[in-house]
Amino acid sequence: MTRACLLLLLGAASLRAQTYDLILKGGHVIDPANNLDGVMDIAVSGNRIARVAQDIPAAQARKSVNVVGLYVTPGLVDVHAHVYVGGRLSALFPDDTALIAGATTVVDAGISGWRTFDDFKRTIIDKSKTRILAFLNIVSRGMGGPKVENNIADMDPAATAAKVKQYPDLLVGIKTAHFGLPGWDALKRAVEAGRLCDKPVLVDSSVLSNTGRNTRDKVLDIMRPGDLHSHAYNDRQLELLDRFTGKVQPYMLEARKRGVLFDLGHGGGSFVWPVAARAMREGFPPDIISTDSHPSSYMLPQVTMPNCISKLMALGMELPDAIRRSTVNPARAIRRFPELGTLGEGRAADIAVFELQRGAFALKDSWRTKLLAGRKLECVLTIRNGELAHVCVLAS
Repeated sequence: MTRACLLLLLGAASLRAQTYDLILKGGHVIDPANNLDGVMDIAVSGNRIARVAQDIPAAQARKSVNVVGLYVTPGLVDVHAHVYVGGRLSALFPDDTALIAGATTVVDAGISGWRTFDDFKRTIIDKSKTRILAFLNIVSRGMGGPKVENNIADMDPAATAAKVKQYPDLLVGIKTAHFGLPGWDALKRAVEAGRLCDKPVLVDSSVLSNTGRNTRDKVLDIMRPGDLHSHAYNDRQLELLDRFTGKVQPYMLEARKRGVLFDLGHGGGSFVWPVAARAMREGFPPDIISTDSHPSSYMLPQVTMPNCISKLMALGMELPDAIRRSTVNPARAIRRFPELGTLGEGRAADIAVFELQRGAFALKDSWRTKLLAGRKLECVLTIRNGELAHVCVLAS
């Protein structure tokens, strides 16, 4: 029987022998970081994973949750989202969107720069239950349209790096995006800032004919190992496929071999079925799955982490591989592994529980083109920092 929501069996255990605060019972655990892929129980004490094993007695916890028939994973890590308003309309408060989709960690992709990050921290980060990290925009004022984002004089690598060093636990790297002038000024300054603070750069820059930029130079000559290029499956930011042969470009394979990472970054205009399907057939999956969520992408192509995973599964990716690219891979990319991206004992108790629904589902790309899929992943429970942050309850 397919369940749209989770039937929770929460009960207080006997006051005797209460070793744990919570146990998730009988779920299919997928934790690629620890090579776990099978039915196990997970025990939580405080805000930490206490034990992962088979048949942990429910009586050993204050509460237990029956998750039989469901998949249990580390909390997902969405490395490309937009959650700071900063004068823009394209932001979503993460506690209303990410947690209900199983994403316990969200990385804001460059809405703030070094002049505006303190406001971001005060108004969003400090008030969110979701763990919020950020890539700092190379533009001091962050995103704000062409007049702001094309201001080369406002791209100060030293000041940007200094702000990252001020908040090393929150700022995971540098972002460059939407630069509309010809040349490499924005990317080169972002890379310089990344060098100064020893952090990766997240790149979102087009290779349209009027930019004077091309994919090969970008991924081989300017980007460094460990840098991330977002929007892997559109045809504006990267020329992933040879337009005549349909094959993956040799320089893309070379860039991946030298350590450049490719991020899905679905968004409202950066995931199209023809590119994604061909790339998957050619053996070029994204290293990292992320949403690039903002109001238009969230509502129209319905971009959430489970939705993005479902789309890649429809193109042939198996669920454990998709979970790897949504947990341990992004955690490593932002240098937060093994604290994040794993269910390892002693690590943060950030956990997601999913139902893999079967049926007929119309999944949309950024062009609103539909692909009929037989499986869809839905989040039914999220635990953030040891606490139930989202529960979908089915009345008995």
